[in-house]
Amino acid sequence: MIFGNSVASMTDFLFAGVPHRFPDLKLLYAEAQIGWIPYLLERIDDVWETHRGWSKGRLNCPEPPSTYYFRQIHSCFFKDAVGVEMLGRVGVDNVMFETDYPHVDGTWPRSREEAAMQFGHLEQDAIDKIARGNAIRLLGLGPPSS
Repeated sequence: MIFGNSVASMTDFLFAGVPHRFPDLKLLYAEAQIGWIPYLLERIDDVWETHRGWSKGRLNCPEPPSTYYFRQIHSCFFKDAVGVEMLGRVGVDNVMFETDYPHVDGTWPRSREEAAMQFGHLEQDAIDKIARGNAIRLLGLGPPSS
């Protein structure tokens, strides 16, 4: 149920305005999968809009919370067919496949086969982002610029 902690944490970070105050901050949620993210984004944007008149939520979070998610938050998955089905709403630029080695709930030693089974049907550009590109970009692991 680790995703429950992630739901609460992401909600707190977004409504507290942490990403707004620190636009260069990047957050990463691991071991929580991604299928819960579309619902959370829909719900927090709705709460942000519906309760704008009395909650003073816009003082800390002047833009819809999902704006900050797509700009600054990343999540990992290793077993999440639902999340992959909703990838358009999770954000292909916001997710990474994790092998979670040596955790017993992970996919190792069959990580390549699991990756192929879960998201191998996607366009090559999406596969490249999920398998390595997003992590390289997030962590600044690219080759030094010339």
